[in-house]
Amino acid sequence: MVNYKDLGLVNTREMFKRAVAGGYAIPAFNFNTMEQMQAIVQAAVETKSPVIMQVSKGARNYANATILRYMAEGAVAYAKEFGCEHPEIVLHLDHGDSFELCKDCIDMGFSSVMYDGSSLPYEENIKISRQVVEYAHQHDVTVECELGVLAGVEDEVAAEESHYTKPEEVIDFATRTGCDSLAISIGTSHGAYKFKPEQCTRDPKTGKLVPPPLAFDVLHEIEEKLPGFPIVLHGSSSVPQDEVDTINKYGGNLPDAVGIPEEQLRLASKSAVCKINIDSDSRLAMTAAIRKHLAEHPGDFDPRQYLKPARENMKKMYIHKIVNVLGSDGKLAQ
Repeated sequence: MVNYKDLGLVNTREMFKRAVAGGYAIPAFNFNTMEQMQAIVQAAVETKSPVIMQVSKGARNYANATILRYMAEGAVAYAKEFGCEHPEIVLHLDHGDSFELCKDCIDMGFSSVMYDGSSLPYEENIKISRQVVEYAHQHDVTVECELGVLAGVEDEVAAEESHYTKPEEVIDFATRTGCDSLAISIGTSHGAYKFKPEQCTRDPKTGKLVPPPLAFDVLHEIEEKLPGFPIVLHGSSSVPQDEVDTINKYGGNLPDAVGIPEEQLRLASKSAVCKINIDSDSRLAMTAAIRKHLAEHPGDFDPRQYLKPARENMKKMYIHKIVNVLGSDGKLAQ
């Protein structure tokens, strides 16, 4: 058993409490590689922001569970090297699909886990969510659960259609599961293709797709049912068109990739939404920088030559999200 506190990590409880009260959201950035982790830590330290580093089941398998434990411990030490005496870093499991996976992550030093039973019948979702919560709370690990279904594809999570969270269910669900935060569905979506073209309109000037607005009426009703309760938005990448254009310019093929407008995420951040998940934007920033570098320097073959600009581009994106979208800069605990 590895205790996350021995790794220097924290859980989400206090940072979420401050975020809800302060009207901002904590960034939850997915990572798969060392370069992504370095960029996340550098961005968090430079902006003095708490941060959630999260991995999916697939990313954990890719990186290896043991290596992840030491990467998390290394992330804390890395932040301190940059002059942050008391970093607030969470290692979080994204979309855990079983009690066994959640337990294994807790036993290996994760400070927060998500159990996603949103595709199951309501009572079964509650039953397994409660089982995860009971085990996690024995070790002071916080738990996120999900109610409602997001469309799109991200790693092993896939759904054709979204189903908005039903506000009339949230009190019962939160009470019976004992979860610490609740992921809801209000129109966000996984992946770089969050909406089909027929769901969008087109800007007559640019020809770019304009996605439908988020269902803020559903969010506000949930806030009324659960005042002050931490709410989470998944699938909240904005799919920056400059990164998409760079990828396409240098040999990529991402037609009609579209994400969640940042102004809607800013608005959500000022509500009870205190955790916003961003994954695809990091992938796009990394891939755009690598494609550009290799096209301009075809003789380069040392991975450091193209991964360094990729790391810098991701760091720039993370800082932008923290400062200009989520508002978590300067929010480290004093």
